[in-house]
Amino acid sequence: MKPAIRLAVIGVPVIIVLSLVFGGSDGDELPSDTGQPSAAAEKESAADVRAEEDAEIAEQPPGLADPAMKEIVSELVSSADSSTLDWRSRYGAIEDTGDGSGYTAGIVGFCSGTSDMLDLVQHYTAQHPDNPLAPFLPALRKVNGTASHEGLDPGFTDAWRLAAKDQAFRAAQEETRDRLYYEPAVRQAKLDGLGPLGQYIYYDAMVLHGPDTDATGFYGIRDAALAEADTVAEGGDEEDYLDIFLDAGRKAILAKPTERNTTRIDTMQRVFLDAGNFELATPLEWQVYGKTFRIPAA
Repeated sequence: MKPAIRLAVIGVPVIIVLSLVFGGSDGDELPSDTGQPSAAAEKESAADVRAEEDAEIAEQPPGLADPAMKEIVSELVSSADSSTLDWRSRYGAIEDTGDGSGYTAGIVGFCSGTSDMLDLVQHYTAQHPDNPLAPFLPALRKVNGTASHEGLDPGFTDAWRLAAKDQAFRAAQEETRDRLYYEPAVRQAKLDGLGPLGQYIYYDAMVLHGPDTDATGFYGIRDAALAEADTVAEGGDEEDYLDIFLDAGRKAILAKPTERNTTRIDTMQRVFLDAGNFELATPLEWQVYGKTFRIPAA
């Protein structure tokens, strides 16, 4: 039984005793008010914010949402990740690079140790249950978060290459890339007021570092940049903000135990930034790992 609650009705004190029988039906329980928003209210509020952001983005130029720009950016990222502009040649690529992420494979380096490969194979298997990778799902779940090959060897690399011949698996790679990396990065860049160059820099950082909030993840890098500069949406200068973001990204690369090469920033992204090419207009020329790449004028 709860204690009596003293109320005042037109200045007259009244004692009301509430007898509540938990689980019973012979008393009406007063609604509980914790002062916290309900889950439904929070969901509705989040939906309202999302709708406002969508409206804001819809008023902006397409940027990297344009298919031609998306092709350019895919080539840029592939040059840094795989030393080729032909990103479509990477569907069947798979190896352990020794960076602690297990197997790295596919068009943006899905990793067996970082959950995105598991996400991809689950997505593909939900649509095509009899695919060559489906038998390895239990092992992928087990090794997720580790560099282990337990349950994957032997056979997984051959199964990946076989699956990559299937157009459905290629489409699944692109869908997973867009859902996990491309769309969130471009969306955040647009909300930050960044043009195509900034959108590309965000996407490349999202692919390289993952959407994590620690110091070496994309959102951690963005937080570090925000601590020193305002975004364009906040009234800041685009060049100054991107310069600081690249500094934070470079620091995150150097903090990695392996693969600490920063040329994708030093001789690639900074080349575009120093040239003031905020629209990422072609022709483009840059170097990665000492190799020169070019994308001709459209």
